[in-house]
Amino acid sequence: MAADGFLQRAAALPRLGLGLSTEYGASRADGALDPNAMRREHPELARFLEVGVEIAKGLDEDARTWAESGAATTYHFLDINLDDPEDFDDAWLADVRACAATLRPAWLCGDAGLWHFGARDRGQMLLLPPVLEPEAVGPMAAGIVRLRDAIGLEVLPENPPCTHFVGRMHLLEFFAAVAEQADTGLLVDCAHLGMFQRIRGHGLLDGFDALPWDRVIEVHVAGGRERSHDGYAWVDDDHGPTILDDTWTLLDEVLARASNLRALVVECERNPLPRAAAMLREVGERWR
Repeated sequence: MAADGFLQRAAALPRLGLGLSTEYGASRADGALDPNAMRREHPELARFLEVGVEIAKGLDEDARTWAESGAATTYHFLDINLDDPEDFDDAWLADVRACAATLRPAWLCGDAGLWHFGARDRGQMLLLPPVLEPEAVGPMAAGIVRLRDAIGLEVLPENPPCTHFVGRMHLLEFFAAVAEQADTGLLVDCAHLGMFQRIRGHGLLDGFDALPWDRVIEVHVAGGRERSHDGYAWVDDDHGPTILDDTWTLLDEVLARASNLRALVVECERNPLPRAAAMLREVGERWR
């Protein structure tokens, strides 16, 4: 990877446009989306496919069919704790390279948090956010640089979802520091950001001044569901059919600031094609 600064490197990144997401076996669920059917029926709504990859599972037929067509992809990791040097073992990196050779992704991205507790094992996979403290910035930034150098593609960390966050920093302040130290771009998930702002009692735009918006290369939108139990309220990031009002507001504000945006993903893999198409169309109309 060239030593030029990220904003110089970003000039070479393709504008992928509007895309959708999948992960291993997603289309097999009842009422779920077939991404290749979406591309056949509505190619203008499916410019690229973000493929969620857990190396232990590999790539399913949907991802391979898409890749074999030559259509654009991005690689969304589902199994790396970026802040843990022991996670970058040679076998895992070799498998990532093999998957990347098949997908030919424009870049790598993924929720920057804890994807497994203890060793990387099928029984220990989860997703937790990073500890939002200054001491956590350096290890995560180092992991991003290491993965970028090992694979030869940009690595865009994403703000993860959660129903509870630990640490004193604002989520956007934390990722701004990570981006600067790793000299990387960013992926902003509007639904996840809305969850954080709500849980912490922030206004929707709190923390926006901290983020270097010219580093935001990709944006995610997804449906969610408001839930509560014993007086505790939270948002379930269920990728369902309803995009919450907070997410729409955040999307508009993010799009107005992200001057180098290259990709906008609607995570609609759990919805039937007609509903997913409507979601993609409505989101796409916001980005011109």
